[in-house]
Amino acid sequence: MAKQKKQYEDLGLGEKASSGKYRTLNKDGSFNVYKKNIPFWKRVNFFHTLVTMPRLHFIGIVILGYLAVNIIFATIYFLIGIENLTGIDGNSHLDNFLEAFFFSAQTVTTLGYGRVAPISLAANIVAAIESMLGLLTFALATGMVYGRFSKPNAQIKYSTHAVIAPYKSINGFMFRLLNPHANQLLEVEVNISVSLLQDNSNLRNFYNLSLERSSVVFLPSVWTVVHPIDDQSPLRNFTDNDLRAKDAEFIIVLKAFDESFSQMVYSRTSYKADEIRWGKKFNYIIEQNHEGITVDASRLDESSTAELN
Repeated sequence: MAKQKKQYEDLGLGEKASSGKYRTLNKDGSFNVYKKNIPFWKRVNFFHTLVTMPRLHFIGIVILGYLAVNIIFATIYFLIGIENLTGIDGNSHLDNFLEAFFFSAQTVTTLGYGRVAPISLAANIVAAIESMLGLLTFALATGMVYGRFSKPNAQIKYSTHAVIAPYKSINGFMFRLLNPHANQLLEVEVNISVSLLQDNSNLRNFYNLSLERSSVVFLPSVWTVVHPIDDQSPLRNFTDNDLRAKDAEFIIVLKAFDESFSQMVYSRTSYKADEIRWGKKFNYIIEQNHEGITVDASRLDESSTAELN
């Protein structure tokens, strides 16, 4: 095996903490690191959870929270006595409860149509408390929505598999990426680290891989990131079986300047040894015509057989 250079011991994971065979970084960029024995109120972060959760989950929580608040206050109005609200003309308990529910909805939003109104001290106190909570809650919800929309996020699309393909007179480790959105990314930088098990040990070493090109000024098209497997590469003379035996994990970190938000954005992913195709090369997916350049994103993973050097 060739001399391995640019070795460093820690990616923030630690060689002991990342020992054994498993995936450290998921394809979506999340870490397989979990903390235990931390008190609930020490580890809970409602703002972070609501801002980062999937969009449909967030919408569902907002709707459920809105319904829950109105059901609770409608129940309070119903228990106080529906006669403490004017304009209630229901013929059954269900009708009266629904009237109280919609009155609660008008109160919590500080809307109020005027047909139904509290007339007793108890009902007025409950309505005042509900209107105050409504103002605070909607202010918080508005902040959450703004936080989600204003949070820059590099939604980079990576090829599902990496390849070991011929590169000049040697071979190279390659993967492809593109920005599927209309926003422009500038000064895009990529860093690749490989995690390998040490010989006869469950501990790991980390190596920073040199790249053919570690940065580009613009990313309007597709970018094939290449690590030349030369005499200085820690992958020199490795085979597919060697990478699998070493439980290799290629950790990708991308950094770019998002022109829309005028902020730096980051993206992460990883490739395990079984996600690398040997003797394959990516097909050309860019078409040129009189209208300009077209990139077929659906063919990002498309590759063909190539004889390795």
